[in-house]
Amino acid sequence: MSEDREQEPTDKRESAARPVTAAARRERRASARQVAPDSGSGQTESAKADSAKVVSTKGGKTTESKEDRGEKTASRDRQVKRPNVFKRLVRFLREVVAELRKVIWPTRKMLVTYTIVVLVFVAVMVALVFGLDYAFLQGVSFVFGK
Repeated sequence: MSEDREQEPTDKRESAARPVTAAARRERRASARQVAPDSGSGQTESAKADSAKVVSTKGGKTTESKEDRGEKTASRDRQVKRPNVFKRLVRFLREVVAELRKVIWPTRKMLVTYTIVVLVFVAVMVALVFGLDYAFLQGVSFVFGK
């Protein structure tokens, strides 16, 4: 009996526990997340209170959040001390450089190709607008003639 289990592929055993589709994974993640109250979203206070209630079910038991049981929660009134403006500027510049390193820069050939495509498109749009403007001018002149 134990030999049969050892020969059974692990994929079959894990497939029952793991969601197969992306939608099932999203649903599983959403059900595992705790609901946080959304400040400034335009909800009424009672709607915020309802959405802040977190009920989790583990092993068939239902537990409620501290607010539902009437217990005090940790205060969030303390403000985080912000670093010096120069430190923040240096950090910002470091992050900008880090992001620019991730960019896939086009080659010279690609750059020339894209530039030509843009210039041709702009020329076509200018010609179209000019043509329509000229056509409407002729139409108005014909209707209201001088």
